[in-house]
Amino acid sequence: MKNQVLLFLLAISFQIAAQQNTVTGVVTDSDNAPLPGVNVMVKETTKGTQTDFDGQYSVVAYQGQTLIFSYIGFKSKEVKIGVNKTINVQLEESSAALEEVVVVGYGTSRQNRATGYAIQSVASPAQIKRRKQKAYHQSIAHALQGNAAGVQVAEEVSFMKIRGKASIKAGNEPLYIVDGTPIRKQNNTVIAQLDPSKIDKINFYKGAKARSLFGSSAKNGCIVITTKQGNYQIQNDEKYAEITENQFEHVSLSPLSTFSIDVDKASYSNIRRMINNGQQIPVDAVKVEEMINYFNYSYPQPKEHPFSINTEVVQTPWNKDTQLVRIGLQGKTYQNEELPASNLTFLIDVSGSMGSANKLPLLKSAFKLLVNQLREKDKVSIVVYAGAAGVVLEPTRGDKKMEITKALENLHSGGSTAGGAGIELAYKLASKNFIKNGNNRVILATDGDFNVGPSSDKDMVKLIEEKRKSGVFLSVLGFGMGNYKDSKMEKLADKGNGNHAYIDTMQEAQKIFGQEFGGTLYTIAKDVKIQVEFNPSVVGAYRLIGYENRMLADEDFIDDTKDAGELGSGHTVTALYEIVPKGTESPFVKPVHDLKYTSNTTTGGTTELLTVKFRYKKPDGDTSTEITKTVKNALDQISPDFSFAASVALFGLHLRKSQFTNNSELEDVVQLAGAGLENDNQGYRAEFIRLVKSHANSL
Repeated sequence: MKNQVLLFLLAISFQIAAQQNTVTGVVTDSDNAPLPGVNVMVKETTKGTQTDFDGQYSVVAYQGQTLIFSYIGFKSKEVKIGVNKTINVQLEESSAALEEVVVVGYGTSRQNRATGYAIQSVASPAQIKRRKQKAYHQSIAHALQGNAAGVQVAEEVSFMKIRGKASIKAGNEPLYIVDGTPIRKQNNTVIAQLDPSKIDKINFYKGAKARSLFGSSAKNGCIVITTKQGNYQIQNDEKYAEITENQFEHVSLSPLSTFSIDVDKASYSNIRRMINNGQQIPVDAVKVEEMINYFNYSYPQPKEHPFSINTEVVQTPWNKDTQLVRIGLQGKTYQNEELPASNLTFLIDVSGSMGSANKLPLLKSAFKLLVNQLREKDKVSIVVYAGAAGVVLEPTRGDKKMEITKALENLHSGGSTAGGAGIELAYKLASKNFIKNGNNRVILATDGDFNVGPSSDKDMVKLIEEKRKSGVFLSVLGFGMGNYKDSKMEKLADKGNGNHAYIDTMQEAQKIFGQEFGGTLYTIAKDVKIQVEFNPSVVGAYRLIGYENRMLADEDFIDDTKDAGELGSGHTVTALYEIVPKGTESPFVKPVHDLKYTSNTTTGGTTELLTVKFRYKKPDGDTSTEITKTVKNALDQISPDFSFAASVALFGLHLRKSQFTNNSELEDVVQLAGAGLENDNQGYRAEFIRLVKSHANSL
């Protein structure tokens, strides 16, 4: 009995002695920078602690026990305690970063109310008092403190400091992504727009991880913020490609004008949205050809080729010294039941930037209109992307409308925007389910704000150019405002053998997916190019109105490797030239010296004004067919259709603040449009007149 008691007392004494040992050390990352807030736990016990701002920790444990070091964004590490009571640990970053989320909850203590967040406090009362006086950006910094590796708060000055970096100054700031929307502005500008009480989650990425996930824009780190509403918007961050307006060209110097057709209509509906909202219209948002082509014109149906060719020449309504030439194409119209089987892949952006009512909710309602027109022989797949991409609906027959609609209704927004990954997956799925002689198409719906992986315009264009070789076409649908990226979406549609539309209302969705279903989804001719040769005997100079982003080199016309626009079922395309007759002086045409070797006569003499040539390929073809049409040198009486097209062009010139409006007024636009109100069953032309008047009244 005495021996048992003795053994028990010895065991107790050894345990007490062991408890006297305190293990200390420093936890760092791969750059030897200290990691604050690392969890240090004694394995198989409830004992533990966390590192302070210098990465230091202290914990009481037995010799032979194991310490577990864990931290969000880093691989956990286990170290067995030996004789040495100082254990320094270096943690390795984890590659599984997309799933990392730091949840910042609200607290109830006075200290938590001071910052608005439940954070780990390692500050003195005096420091806490000073923190209460910080601006919004200081509150966000506090939210990160102790939860996001590498972010520290400077107590005496108002900036955040990223470990290993200098104070954040212009050009040195991290990339912010708020609800999937990238912000590349100064820190104070960014944070001034954020109400800390509305922030739900914050994630911080640094170093190579940040660059691999978010590209070169995150070279100084990336702070990902999710708000409770998930619909934060940047004001005035829309992007439009720069447009340099076409000038008059001397026929003697440049007798050929070559361009690709454009059936995109996004510019008009986008401008309509701005006018209705009382917004300033950026000049580069105005693409005159897209405004003109938003409307349908009563061109006759084709007979031999996929489209008919129509021309008209009148005196320019706003300039008595020039003439206006209209060149119009009418694509063959097919009824829905006549269209081939469709293999459609919906590629839907569900990132945080899509959370507002005019984005994902409108998108889902719009796509339901499309689903209602699908047939049994059609099939639909749905791919979504945010921080990563995934398939939410495998190929499903078009008659299973409830199943497709349910998949749409279950979509919710959140996260960053991995557009490149989504495109890769969508094309892979479309190619896997390819229908020979069918309509194989990816329909991308987004605000265009890609920020993960390949995201620059150049990167995305390169990706789409590679994917179009699969024979899968692309339609791009834009939604929303505030951070709408028109320039990127236009390029994607152009390079993806597709079209680009902007949906601002359900009325516009009905137009695109209802009235123009075939044109939106079914291509009847691809790589359609136009080349106009002017007769130098009768034309002194010419100017193509619009199409600045569609111009081609003259030699590209006969080069079948050069990409051009696509024409859909029932689509109309209209192009307008303003020409200066030979011998007519114009303030916009500077004289040049006569050229010795240039002939001023052609085989048409003075009876021909111009010759227009068209080249196109069949949707599955690689060789072009050419069509030629000669236009006589004679003025026509302006038709109602031409009058309306001219009014839209003139309105576009006014919005662009063009030098070629010739002192015309917006009232002239209204009068021209009023003379063209025929064939307005849907009321779009009448709406245009109301829009012009509304804009005029706002000036």
